[in-house]
Amino acid sequence: MNALTFNGIETINYERVSDPILISPHDVIVNVHCCAICGSDLHVYYGRETGINQHTCMGHEFAGEVVEVGRDVKKFKVGDVVISPFTVNCGHCYYCKIGLTSRCIENQLFGWVENSKGLQGGQAEYVRVPLADSTLIKLPEEVSLEEGVLAGDVISTGFYSAKQAQIKKDGVYAVVGSGPVGLMAILGAREYGAEKIYAIDKEQSRLEIAKQFGAIPIDTSNANALEIIKEASQGRGVDAVMEAIGSSFSLQLSYDLVRPGGIISSVGVCTEKFLPFSPVQAYDKNLTYVSGRCPARAMMPTIIPLIQQKKYQFKSIITHRMSLSEGVKGYDIFANKKDDCLKVMLEP
Repeated sequence: MNALTFNGIETINYERVSDPILISPHDVIVNVHCCAICGSDLHVYYGRETGINQHTCMGHEFAGEVVEVGRDVKKFKVGDVVISPFTVNCGHCYYCKIGLTSRCIENQLFGWVENSKGLQGGQAEYVRVPLADSTLIKLPEEVSLEEGVLAGDVISTGFYSAKQAQIKKDGVYAVVGSGPVGLMAILGAREYGAEKIYAIDKEQSRLEIAKQFGAIPIDTSNANALEIIKEASQGRGVDAVMEAIGSSFSLQLSYDLVRPGGIISSVGVCTEKFLPFSPVQAYDKNLTYVSGRCPARAMMPTIIPLIQQKKYQFKSIITHRMSLSEGVKGYDIFANKKDDCLKVMLEP
């Protein structure tokens, strides 16, 4: 089959690789009909995450048709169209039962093979899905393939950030980073009841979408976010920050923006060795800092009805659509934010 594979820092190839096969009786093979490039893929692309085997199939956002089924799979059959979260889960361990499916004891992340162990990704013509019964969801009515792909990661992650922020109707909130996840955090905050949300970024095209989604944009290239937030909150700061970048700068800004007793809800993948604020600073501010991988599979049943209701224009974040064979170009466009790129969808 053809796939986009990792071959070193900033080197993605479109190449022939072996077709996936059933390994466990709980596996299915999915013919990928739609997949996407995610900001998390750039951590591998830029070498921020080391150890990934060369020729690993990239990607963890995909949807498609079941073409082969393991003998112990009960919920799916050949021909079913399915959507997937970005990690697999067993559905019955302690973590799955409490809704933290991203920390399932059998958890694996699509597109992560290290020391020849792991799971190939979905930026390919076919992908093996372990633990299919507890991982996959049949594509619901009135949900497109593209919407299903978004539900499996960026929508769920953005809404998870808002959920952790403990939104209250009369609060003041900020979203740091107006990429796909940050934009979904704005919609999540609205869904949970927020009425005053500030979107902080320096990319004008992204801030325009944030404004369309109901946030008040702050362009950090020509405005002081801290001064604006202080003025809007009687000098206190925001009640919670949804941080969607994962850098020292964004985390420090989040700390500066949040009021004493407030919350930083961080879902941006951060590869820094240390937080930019100290334990003493967190103590002196009575800060609640929550972080971690979104349990997308647990979030998807909440997200899907919103898609079906057409309550929000989720697909408006998709700025580029191209074939899988153009995926190398897609990575360049996405990584370098060319043509105001926000989200790239690929079709094998």
